[in-house]
Amino acid sequence: MKTLLAFITAGALTACVSSAFAASAPIVGNWRTSSGETAKIAPCGNAYCTTIMTGQHKGKRIGQMSGSGASYTGRITDPSNGKTYEGSAQVSGNSMKLTGCALKIFCKSQTWTRK
Repeated sequence: MKTLLAFITAGALTACVSSAFAASAPIVGNWRTSSGETAKIAPCGNAYCTTIMTGQHKGKRIGQMSGSGASYTGRITDPSNGKTYEGSAQVSGNSMKLTGCALKIFCKSQTWTRK
């Protein structure tokens, strides 16, 4: 569980939508993680990719998610150990609730805020 929490903290999310909606998608932007790091979420191909901009894992890109509107689901990777987990994100204004699960039963959540 500690590793799962660490991956969410340093984590990154992506969401698959058409490029026409990429600029206005709720998930796009810079986010402050619960540990204080900055994660940048931006369009990349048919997805949104997240890059850790500060901290120990600066420059690492992890995760790929699909969805629309404010809901996203997919896979996210813990940059500290390379393990991949099922994940989801719910965006509401300047807040994003992230949940990562191992085996779909051991889940941890945290909230990031838009910078």
